[in-house]
Amino acid sequence: MRRTALALCLTALASPAAWADKPTFTLVAENGRFTPEVVEVPANTRFRLEITNKNAGPEEFESLELRKETVLAPGVTRTIVFAPLKPGRYPFFGEFHPDTAKGEIVAK
Repeated sequence: MRRTALALCLTALASPAAWADKPTFTLVAENGRFTPEVVEVPANTRFRLEITNKNAGPEEFESLELRKETVLAPGVTRTIVFAPLKPGRYPFFGEFHPDTAKGEIVAK
């Protein structure tokens, strides 16, 4: 019985319908920069960040404070799910363009 309940919960969490009502924000890596540089999100709310790499080469989204990272090949889009954040500023950067690919998530 426990396995069935767990399987149903995991299936529900993985389905697109389970995330249909969660806010989604977009971030684009292009020309060695992230756009927008500031992503404002609601505090205390789960959300998704959809990242698209339009650079000619790879890019990595990384946030040490949020313990999130993902590498994207050129032309790839990935989505990262974030747990609710307390109000504040959370910097991120691109490992392949560390001098120019910088930004922050601002939870308000």
